[in-house]
Amino acid sequence: MSIIEVVRNGGVIIYPADTIWGIGGDATNEKLIRKISDIKKRPAEKGFIILVSDLNMLRSIVGEIPPQALDLIQKSYRPTTIIYPSFKNLPALAGAPDGSIAVRLVKKGFAKNLIETLSLPLISTSANKSGHPAPLHFDEIDPEILAQADYVVNLHRKKISSRPSRIVKIMPGGDLKIIRA
Repeated sequence: MSIIEVVRNGGVIIYPADTIWGIGGDATNEKLIRKISDIKKRPAEKGFIILVSDLNMLRSIVGEIPPQALDLIQKSYRPTTIIYPSFKNLPALAGAPDGSIAVRLVKKGFAKNLIETLSLPLISTSANKSGHPAPLHFDEIDPEILAQADYVVNLHRKKISSRPSRIVKIMPGGDLKIIRA
């Protein structure tokens, strides 16, 4: 089965995101989101990151993009996740308990191509158990995590990632606050 079929059928994938190795799948599938939480042993109050491939897909999730966020997306040279105050068209489990959602527009690479091919946003989180270090390369992924995936991408397995994305939150009034540099 191809990765496209796996994602469309609600399967869990492990793949090289634009930052580090991720575990994810169809962000519109609530059952999948629960499965990923179970695999990671992730607390329910911890939100996920949604990966999109373009501004139209981003708008379909967050509505109007504040000018400060749009400017950051367009000028940022490194992967940057932005926490928006609210979202739509995704299961509640995709966001944080306060109704906010973290979204990153992927600008290049395997993840961008996958999202474009699927025409679906991906739910994404680091491919590790909750509370453990994020895997900077494939060999750091826990075999238990790998065993529970429906598809593991066979690309870039020797590549070492430098770090997860920068995270910025849109505050009331529109100011941006750096959560993770």
